[in-house]
Amino acid sequence: MTQSIDGLHSHFGLPRFKHSILHRCVFTEKCETCSTEYFHDFDVGGLCFQTTGRICIHCHGQLRDTVLDWEDELPEEDWSMAQVQCDQADLVITLGTSLRIEPAGSLPLRAKQFVIVNLQPTPYDGNAAFVIRGKVDYVMGQLMDYLGLRGWEDDIKTTETTMKNVVVSSSPIKTTTSINISSD
Repeated sequence: MTQSIDGLHSHFGLPRFKHSILHRCVFTEKCETCSTEYFHDFDVGGLCFQTTGRICIHCHGQLRDTVLDWEDELPEEDWSMAQVQCDQADLVITLGTSLRIEPAGSLPLRAKQFVIVNLQPTPYDGNAAFVIRGKVDYVMGQLMDYLGLRGWEDDIKTTETTMKNVVVSSSPIKTTTSINISSD
């Protein structure tokens, strides 16, 4: 699941039905009639479901941007999927979020365990199995190295999924731990 509106997951090929996009995406517009979503390589413009001036190729309905404004409710289908995903997760890893915007901020509490990777403290640090204070890009680069997946940027262009052979240990993390990671 993601709260980001940057479309990163879709740009890297994660199918839409595999993830919930809670705050929607600047690269996506949706038909107001048939609900078909269109993901583009350009920012569709707009905020709060404004028409984009484009027409649905399926039903000729008006297309609207999908980015939520602060007052907008989370999309029900994505919100429900996010809750189910967290309820079923053995581990949720939160990356670069303050976990302060509700209701999404408390979703990791639904998982069996969760890890926080963020530069600043969050309200849920005390609940996390592990807290890493560091830049997400650096921490994830180190994790990819550790897992032997360096070069995944190239692999993703030619492989359906680069993570299919990764096995994560199921042994539980017993204590709340916090570390600081510096890329210096």
